[in-house]
Amino acid sequence: MRTDGGTDGTDTALHAVVAADRLGTALSAVDALFEECHLTFDGEGIRMRAMDPATVAMVDLSIRDGAFESYEATDGHVGVAVDRLHEVVAVAGADDLVRLGLDPERRRLRVAIGELEYSLALIDPSAVRSPGEMDGVEFAAELVAQAETLDRSVRAANMVSDHVALGTDGEGFYVEAEGDTDDVVLERSGDDLPAFDAGETHSLFSLDYLTAIDRAVPRDREVTLRLGTEQPLGIEFEFADGAATAEYLVAPRIAAR
Repeated sequence: MRTDGGTDGTDTALHAVVAADRLGTALSAVDALFEECHLTFDGEGIRMRAMDPATVAMVDLSIRDGAFESYEATDGHVGVAVDRLHEVVAVAGADDLVRLGLDPERRRLRVAIGELEYSLALIDPSAVRSPGEMDGVEFAAELVAQAETLDRSVRAANMVSDHVALGTDGEGFYVEAEGDTDDVVLERSGDDLPAFDAGETHSLFSLDYLTAIDRAVPRDREVTLRLGTEQPLGIEFEFADGAATAEYLVAPRIAAR
């Protein structure tokens, strides 16, 4: 059954039970860069989307119904203070279950963890910045790397600069950072990556954004990177045994060389 999706509709419903570590991973991914997000839900799962005030980065995160212990929902759309929700869920142990429920009349999201119960005020979704769709960007390169490769690259670049170049040369992937006195270069052959399909690309990005995203990616994950020249960077990873996906899009900082 389809409803109007607004928080005023008494027929809008959400009843979900999910492992705390899975929900925590999702909230960490969104809270890394965004304080508020759009939360939409239907019979197939939950989707969280956000854009930062500078319109540099956006996130699109989906938790499909298979990631939940139990899940039931009609179509709905609300705004959520994701930083506050993350703080609430953080009190749970990794093995705890979190129960989520919507109170549309009071505009509240109910969160229960064991014997603890929270009621969080919702935000009018019209007051939350709306990101565009990510499928409109055409990338010239796509590769898969271990999360540790991204982490090592970001940490090394942070030692010398506040921005970093990511690119491909047709044979491999490289990361370059140039400081006032020191430089850092990391190169990986395409043969050494789980997947590599690329021509020549090169773009420069703010390390503030990449550092925040890097901290949110679980270290045991594979990360898909999508690149172009003077184009946004796409970063995607799966969790919850493949039943959830987080995808970022980060605009380049300045024109590439």
